[in-house]
Amino acid sequence: MSTINLIINDKPVKAEKGDSILKAAQKAGIDIPTLCSHEKLLPQGGCRLCTVELLEGKRTRLVTACAYIAEEGLKVRTESEQLSKGRKMIIELLMARAPGVQELQEYAVKYGAERDRFETEPTYCILCGLCVRYCAEVKKKNAIAFIGRGSQREIMFIPEVAAKECPSCGECWKLCPTGVLPSNYGLARVPHFIWPDDPFFERAGK
Repeated sequence: MSTINLIINDKPVKAEKGDSILKAAQKAGIDIPTLCSHEKLLPQGGCRLCTVELLEGKRTRLVTACAYIAEEGLKVRTESEQLSKGRKMIIELLMARAPGVQELQEYAVKYGAERDRFETEPTYCILCGLCVRYCAEVKKKNAIAFIGRGSQREIMFIPEVAAKECPSCGECWKLCPTGVLPSNYGLARVPHFIWPDDPFFERAGK
């Protein structure tokens, strides 16, 4: 595998050709916040926390580090006043949807985010899509999916598929940063899909 050279935060970094900026930074020990990235999944750029600045002469351009492929000679900045303001806003919106999430609380401290800035009914789902993408890309089952659009967008199990596939799996459980999946799974268990002595909850919680 050929390597390329780029600069992240004024630090020379070597990366494998085809690596994303996020992956190159992680290999170099440079932290870029993210909630929707996973090594087994295709990049989505959904949470936008990994947004970084590309330095192009006197101009800068914002890109999501998980989805942007590193290039030879690329100059990247992962922290700036502009980036911090954007991340602060994102974190505050996510905390309104899912208060109490440990990872969000840690990011809130780092970026000075206010927990109660936005008032909304918590759904305890930040729509990171990890469960949906894992089920589709890794397991090839599509037992869980996004439904709705805009403010009505949510994640739900598909009863007909979940009834067959989920009891023997449960791998998506550990990916959920909020722990909301047990509730959604329970809602999918409509009367004719109830499984007696279902071990799924016990196994997934381990």
